[in-house]
Amino acid sequence: MENRMMLDRRSLMTFTLSALASMSMGKKAFAAPQTIRIGYQKYGTLILLKEKGFLETALANTGIAVEWSQFPAGPPLLQAMAAGAIDIGQTGDLPPVFAQANIPDSIVYFGHEPKCGSSEAIIVHDDSPIRSIEDLKGKKVAVTRGSDANWLLLSSLLQKGLSFHDIHLSYLLPAAARPAFEAGTIDAWAIWDPYLSAVGQKVRPLATGADIKGAMAFYLASLPFYKNNPNLLSIVRNAIIECDNWAQTHKEDVTHILASSTGLSPDIVGNSVEKLTFRFNTMDDDAIAQQEAIAAAFYKEKLITTQPDIRKSIAQLDR
Repeated sequence: MENRMMLDRRSLMTFTLSALASMSMGKKAFAAPQTIRIGYQKYGTLILLKEKGFLETALANTGIAVEWSQFPAGPPLLQAMAAGAIDIGQTGDLPPVFAQANIPDSIVYFGHEPKCGSSEAIIVHDDSPIRSIEDLKGKKVAVTRGSDANWLLLSSLLQKGLSFHDIHLSYLLPAAARPAFEAGTIDAWAIWDPYLSAVGQKVRPLATGADIKGAMAFYLASLPFYKNNPNLLSIVRNAIIECDNWAQTHKEDVTHILASSTGLSPDIVGNSVEKLTFRFNTMDDDAIAQQEAIAAAFYKEKLITTQPDIRKSIAQLDR
């Protein structure tokens, strides 16, 4: 009996300590982070947000810092998010579809912005005999896998009754694709700004983002960050809106920041900036339908193995 009582007491103590440990871990998991980690690219609203400090100002009295990490494209940015290395980022329209197909329940959408359709294009050299999308059949074409230019390329081919099976496709990041394009080892390149503008004038577009449905940029957060910190995500969203409002009336300052970040001349960047609207939008039915259409197209072509449920990945934030 005494041994049983000792066992019961020991079991109770073990249970209590385990429960306290679980509660402690739970509080820690749901406590506000010390740092919000944001992934950004050389172009777009998030680098403006970084340079202007709107988010840091909004967090000034919270003790929460902001850590910024630059990425060359949307796919590696979302890979870092899925791995838990960053909390928030912005990409084009295809990266979130690929991310959800590869790692379900890893990210959520919390907004989008319209993109300038001419900010991405399928290009060839001026003196290339390739004159149309149909002429790409049998040719070598480079694109970054999972990027919004990947969708531009597939959609443009499908419109002409072609698919990736009809071309020789090379998946390259911009840093590798540009020298290959300049050397002539690839015939065409599907690419976006600022890399598109950096190529120069001696190229010709076969198609641009204006020729397809889509051309949106999406704001994304990791699912754990959203679940544990919805109020912080609302603060980030509001800072983005503040930054967009500033950008609409300070195009010269925007040009200076983006020219500095990309290394492009202010004239080239300025022409692109004039086409941008800088307008944050919540995730509406049109944006969701656009993502669903992209997911369906890539699934049908067997380029992703699962078709993600976009609607279940929409963040619900307080105003």
